[in-house]
Amino acid sequence: MRAMSIGATGMLAQQLNVEVISNNIANLSTTGFKRSRAEFQDMLYENLRRVGSPSTDTGTLLPSGLQLGLGVKPVATYRINAQGNLLMTNNPYDLAINGRGFFQVQQADGTTAYTRAGSFQLNQDGQLVTADGLQIIPSITVPQNATSVTINSSGQVVASIDGQTQLQTLGQLQLATFTNPTGLESIGNNLLLETEASGSPVVGNPQAAGFGSIIQGSLESSNVDIVSEITNLITAQRAYEMNSKVIKTADDMLTVISQLR
Repeated sequence: MRAMSIGATGMLAQQLNVEVISNNIANLSTTGFKRSRAEFQDMLYENLRRVGSPSTDTGTLLPSGLQLGLGVKPVATYRINAQGNLLMTNNPYDLAINGRGFFQVQQADGTTAYTRAGSFQLNQDGQLVTADGLQIIPSITVPQNATSVTINSSGQVVASIDGQTQLQTLGQLQLATFTNPTGLESIGNNLLLETEASGSPVVGNPQAAGFGSIIQGSLESSNVDIVSEITNLITAQRAYEMNSKVIKTADDMLTVISQLR
């Protein structure tokens, strides 16, 4: 009886669905987090009577066939890159991206990663780094005698230096965009890696055509909608229960058959 294996594929699919939803809920407070949704496809079909095949010797064709589906399979977790809410922190090194783009981060092995989490800090050398100490690209170094740092919406970084009346330019922040940002690979720690699916990065200044703007003293919150996630969680739970009912019903039917005399 195929119903048991079909129901099992449904339970496995809904189990993965719940795991994706639970990860979204767990990252409700993660800066710059983008929620995901599970994508499913129906599996192969067994053709007991193929549609369009001849039904008589005179060439009459079957207008509809007899196909039996074999269940469901998960095929992707799709990242939804919608803009999160902007939360004001008044920390001069907290930066939010309003629109398209990612901050570039240099990893320990020299490769470049990308992030939307702009909760930056200064290291012992005055360099702008992530919470894990990874430098941003291009590198920005704040002098020790700087009294204040201002980053405008175009990413230009200037500082007031103690004893000087003229502002000192420290550098220019840049953003990277991708043709398919959903194709970026998540590696944890709020970091993403370029893949063949994402395409090559296009680097430019904030507020240029196709790039978002920088907002100093703010952070982009997670774009997880808790009400929507709870609704999806209940739906997945009910679907899991219904698939388990299918397996139980199939088992009861097999029990009846085995008891026939």
